[in-house]
Amino acid sequence: PLTLQVKNKAPAEVQITAEQLLREAKERELELLPPPPQQKITDVEELNDYKLRKRKTFEDNIRKNRTVISNWIKYAQWEESLKEIQRARSIYERALDVDYRNVTLWLKYAEMEMKNRQVNHARNIWDRAITTLPRVNQFWYKYTYMEEMLGNVAGSRQVFERWMEWQPEEQAWHSYINFELRYKEVDRARTIYERYILFTLLVIVHPDVKNWIKYARFEEKHSYFAHARKVYERAVEFFGEEHMNEHLYVAFAKFEENQKEFERVRVIYKYALDRIPKQEAQNLFKNYTIFEKKFGDRRGIEDIIVSKRRFQYEEEVKANPHNYDAWFDYLRLVESDADAETVREVYERAIANVPPIQEKRHWKRYIYLWINYALYEELEAKAKRTRQVYQACVELIPHKKFTFAKIWLLYAQFEIRQKNLPLARRALGTSIGKCPKNKLFKGYIELELQLREFDRCRKLYEKFLEFAPENCTSWIKFAELETILGDIDRARAIYELAIGQPRLDMPEVLWKSYIDFEIEQEEYEKTRNLYRRLLQRTQHVKVWISFAQFELSAGREESLSRCRQIYEEANKAMRNCEEKEERVMLLESWRNFEEEFGTDTTKERIDKLMPEKIKKRRKLQAEDGSDAGWEEYYDYIFPEDTANQPNLKLLAMAKLWKKQQQESEAAEMDPDKDIDESQS
Repeated sequence: PLTLQVKNKAPAEVQITAEQLLREAKERELELLPPPPQQKITDVEELNDYKLRKRKTFEDNIRKNRTVISNWIKYAQWEESLKEIQRARSIYERALDVDYRNVTLWLKYAEMEMKNRQVNHARNIWDRAITTLPRVNQFWYKYTYMEEMLGNVAGSRQVFERWMEWQPEEQAWHSYINFELRYKEVDRARTIYERYILFTLLVIVHPDVKNWIKYARFEEKHSYFAHARKVYERAVEFFGEEHMNEHLYVAFAKFEENQKEFERVRVIYKYALDRIPKQEAQNLFKNYTIFEKKFGDRRGIEDIIVSKRRFQYEEEVKANPHNYDAWFDYLRLVESDADAETVREVYERAIANVPPIQEKRHWKRYIYLWINYALYEELEAKAKRTRQVYQACVELIPHKKFTFAKIWLLYAQFEIRQKNLPLARRALGTSIGKCPKNKLFKGYIELELQLREFDRCRKLYEKFLEFAPENCTSWIKFAELETILGDIDRARAIYELAIGQPRLDMPEVLWKSYIDFEIEQEEYEKTRNLYRRLLQRTQHVKVWISFAQFELSAGREESLSRCRQIYEEANKAMRNCEEKEERVMLLESWRNFEEEFGTDTTKERIDKLMPEKIKKRRKLQAEDGSDAGWEEYYDYIFPEDTANQPNLKLLAMAKLWKKQQQESEAAEMDPDKDIDESQS
């Protein structure tokens, strides 16, 4: 296509506004030519001439396109307006020859006959229409309505019967039923309902429940309550458990509620709630709750609430079967309300959801399902099932990767409650053989202690210490057991073995226990030897302080001198200690000792050993090596450290200079005092 090129793109000198455009358009409307004058026909010749011209026009239009039905209808309606009924009838017949499937054409044809009171002709047309197009419901509705308006009830019924033979849709049957009810023909209406229900059973693959409900309400409305109940029962039997619908049971229950049959209502609701899927029973729950609030007792209302909560928990566990918290809540609910078989079924469903990953953190919540299951069986059911639960649980746990000592111990305690000691020992022995753990050893030892089987306890302690020789608590408990049994030498030997281990988890606790043991036995020389052996391993300040306090508490004449000697040794040993706070702690403990038991000389000596506390600054560095500012900290300067003597001398000179500065400032502030001093 050619594109126009605009040479001059400058704005026009005269600009046209939108208002001006609208005004010009309005002015042009006024310039339209007036319509031609109306013609008046005065005689028959003019009328015939007018008819001829109009008919010729209509015929020409039809000849141009025969399939345009609107031209035929306009032609026939024009002839009808001239009271030329025969001609109009002829036009409609010609049009039907062209397109007999056109619904509008049949309707206009029949309406013309009815409008002109040609009843038989109208019947003839309706008969032809329903015979030609039996699936067009509008023809049947119009035909039956015409017969009913004419008072021909039998004829209308006959038309309905012909219509029902074609097995029409639901609304047609209800129209027939309403027609019979308008003339008080209840038995005929019931027969039609029966035929329709039979039709839905035989023809419709998925029949709708609302038709049964309408049938039952029809019987109820006409006070045929036994028939209505029978209809509901037939509907329940027909739909069965595969196609249950909550609307049917709600309607059935409301019917029984109207008949004051409250027990039947309760049975209907419970039957439906037990079988209908929970997500499809929201309306059922709601109506059941309302019914119980109106007519039920407290127990009934509680049952409704429990059912609702059960539904919620079912939805949660269905959405995520490994949500063990939801299972716990669900089980707590059913345990409080349901029978043993229901509770057992829920437990079996819960424990079937084994964690997919064999990691202990994923099993920690799951294992409590088994524990609760076993406890429930023991408290509520029989012991045989409890044993089966425990055995199934210990077989399920992957003991090569991890185990749960709680399960083994609970199993053993259960067998003891059943007075079956060999099985309890076998369970604990199996657990130690498969997956030894500290808790298992402790639990087994505690069991044998309660049974006063001390030889077994000794063997278990030996196995325990072979398994975990670094466990100081086990060594201490073993030695305490031997002490209680009065075998001091065995206890001492155990302690010696313990402190000789190359690796211990809490060595300080073990040494303290050994020392306390020797003190209780009043073996002071052995206690001193223990302290000396411990000081060879560590020079911790608390060990020195504890050693000194032991010497003080020995209760002999030389205890003070021994204690002071320990403090002297500790002070010499800790001169090279980098942790100055520990050395300060030792000196403070020594000073407290001297204040309580020492002389003036010893007190003055310890005071001279106390350090000076000074504030210092040091530079900080960030992780990337950049400067991070300065920080202040406290440091201690000990007088007896020769390396620190220059610092002490410098500090003393600084203090003297500061004192002189203060005195000179005071003299400047008080000149009268200086004059008085000079005169004096």
